[in-house]
Amino acid sequence: MTTVTAKIRDTKTTGEVNKVRLDGFIPGILYGGSKENQKISLSKNSMKNLINSENFLSNILNLNIDGKEEKVLPRDITFDPLSDEPVHIDLLRVVKGAELILEIPVRFINSNKSPGLKKGGVLNIVRRKIELRCPAENIPTELIVDLDNTEIGASIKISSIKLPENTVPTIQGRNFVVATVASPSIIVEPAKPAEETAVEGEASPTDELATDGGEKPTEEAKDQGAKTKDQGAKTKDQGAKTIEKKKEDKTKK
Repeated sequence: MTTVTAKIRDTKTTGEVNKVRLDGFIPGILYGGSKENQKISLSKNSMKNLINSENFLSNILNLNIDGKEEKVLPRDITFDPLSDEPVHIDLLRVVKGAELILEIPVRFINSNKSPGLKKGGVLNIVRRKIELRCPAENIPTELIVDLDNTEIGASIKISSIKLPENTVPTIQGRNFVVATVASPSIIVEPAKPAEETAVEGEASPTDELATDGGEKPTEEAKDQGAKTKDQGAKTKDQGAKTIEKKKEDKTKK
């Protein structure tokens, strides 16, 4: 069990609390049991590694205050929104016989012994933490899931996880899923046979299509287009002659 040292603080204003932080300490409050709430401060340097651990909020600590020790459980931690530094910690006294509700992290082991994962299966984690109701004197730090001999399609449920004595999930009435070994999500398309590959210099079926996606014009269509163009030119020339004739008639009059 990890031991941390704290000291009693007698701060009454926001300025005094900020001074505690500037001195390299984290203000905290110790509560629970039959004792009164106690204002404390803890060294930031000694707490940083603990705070960054995944099971910080479910790990019982041995708190030393002025030479007196008692077991405590971190219940909440507040971070500065800009610096992301811890600015306050709530600690709960662990009283024998009390019952607590905690989220306990799940750890998966023996993934290298899973036939399903070796075949390319994927471990699909449904719950990374499980909420448990447990006695204060018997709190697990983590729940172990053994992946040994799991095949693709395997479903790991809460009933397959060994829980400490007198510890039960808060979800009752169903054997909920914690993780599954799923089939690979990406299917690799097999390569095309060599004979289907186009030979260089050979005409491709797409050569029969025009570059804009339409069919190439046939020779007959080309001739028809030329005739239409020639007819248009004749009509335009005839119109010009008609206009010239009207000008001549007007001059004669």
